[in-house]
Amino acid sequence: MSAPRLVLIGAPGAGKSTVGALLARRWGTGFRETDDDVARVAEKSVAEVFIEDGEQRFRELERAAALAALTEHDGVLALGGGAVLDPAVREAVASYADRGGAVVLLEVTLASAAGRVGFNQPRSMALGNPRSQWQALVELRRPVYQELASHTVSTDRVSPEQVVECITALREESA
Repeated sequence: MSAPRLVLIGAPGAGKSTVGALLARRWGTGFRETDDDVARVAEKSVAEVFIEDGEQRFRELERAAALAALTEHDGVLALGGGAVLDPAVREAVASYADRGGAVVLLEVTLASAAGRVGFNQPRSMALGNPRSQWQALVELRRPVYQELASHTVSTDRVSPEQVVECITALREESA
């Protein structure tokens, strides 16, 4: 059993994929994101899982992917935006943090996330008013994100490379 070097959490569009890949490259370690794991297991994109199989099936796959990654992966791990709402995943992330693991919340505002998420893409939040739905998701998830995070970094108006520098400095300070 291993543990990630770092876990990234946050809303869709916060930059978990981009920052995670850059961190892994910088630190010479692997990068894994649970949305990719879900797509691989389902043999279709996350959007197709939502559309064809429903959100409940996606959440089941996401739970399994997150729990596996938290025990198998030793690099940088990006959890899907809603993964931490699952009680088993939340407990596993909290346990990882209790053992000294770093959980970094990437925060983003709607204005910055809008261009990154592509509100016109077929996702669970693409029904109705996607901006309002994104905001509602973030408001629901924020307390859980904040509870689990050992560090919080804003990704608004900064480059992914600047976020990587900030996270690296935070990790060095806590080492």
